[in-house]
Amino acid sequence: MFHRLLRCGLILLWFAPFAAQAQEVIVYGGSGARRGSGEFLARASSIDVISPQVYGVDSLGNVRGGVPPRLLEEARATGTRLMPLIMNPGFNQDIIHALLDDVQAQERAIDFMVAEGLEHGFWGWQFDYENVDYRYKDRFTAYFQRAAKALHANGMTASVAVVPTNDAAGERGFSRYMQENWRGNFDMKALAEAGDFISLMTYAQHGGPTAPGPIAGLPWMRAMLDYALEQGVPPEKISIGLPFYSGYWHPDWFADGSVRVRGNEIGFQRADSLLTANGAQRTWLPEHGVTYGFWPDYGVFHWVFLENERSMRAKLEFVAEYPGLRGVSIWVLGAEDPAVWPLLDAAFK
Repeated sequence: MFHRLLRCGLILLWFAPFAAQAQEVIVYGGSGARRGSGEFLARASSIDVISPQVYGVDSLGNVRGGVPPRLLEEARATGTRLMPLIMNPGFNQDIIHALLDDVQAQERAIDFMVAEGLEHGFWGWQFDYENVDYRYKDRFTAYFQRAAKALHANGMTASVAVVPTNDAAGERGFSRYMQENWRGNFDMKALAEAGDFISLMTYAQHGGPTAPGPIAGLPWMRAMLDYALEQGVPPEKISIGLPFYSGYWHPDWFADGSVRVRGNEIGFQRADSLLTANGAQRTWLPEHGVTYGFWPDYGVFHWVFLENERSMRAKLEFVAEYPGLRGVSIWVLGAEDPAVWPLLDAAFK
């Protein structure tokens, strides 16, 4: 017990220089086992805003979904602010494009957001529309501006989850595809001016469609955050994204008969167990702030990039270099190393 108390004290002292810099911890989750609904109550004292991904809108502006009653009750009981996400289901591009082409459909969705928010006492809403063609940038901005105006008029906050970019991309290939379909539709300055803040999703640097690599390497995070600031987004309107989840890459056979690499978001417990069970050597990459390991399976390597207490410590050191940020937005509750919570509390409470 003495060692545990001493360790916690050292953590608090270590974080003291930047303990008051960030003001708000947003954690995504709250809908179903994968989103950590069973974890919320135990962690509520560490969470300022719980943001479940539970509402989807179709091309006509009809919104479906709802915050689980248990989460509504627990958020009220603990005084945790509730900010659900609204999204195009499956990040379907046809749905969001049709919605952005139809102002009446957008108004239908906005009317729902206002009514639902007032009924359940939401603190606000966050747009989580992804896989949007860059040519829809102005239409996306206009949609959010209308939503923010309506939400503000009814006492709610408005924000956007932004897929980060620094506008660097090749003439063709993966980087061009990402820029034109996932990154290039966010006018960050205009969105921040219309709303209360943006959540800059500086995770998913590597994921399902990429080769193995860091979920959120420190150079990547720095480049994305610096670019947002250069675009004129005030630091107090940026909540920077942090990952709780790890990444696992392995070759797989798919139902369509193809064979290719599969990249999966996995929780800390599974990631840690995979490395241990397969005798993988763990290598710390200080420049990226992450541990990785790999092992052969029938001659072909499997890879894990592990997000844990050590990687969170490195990311919080990085956040401390940018005084004045609004806080952090973390994906996703239930995937974390339990040891990250004392670090977050020491940094932000």
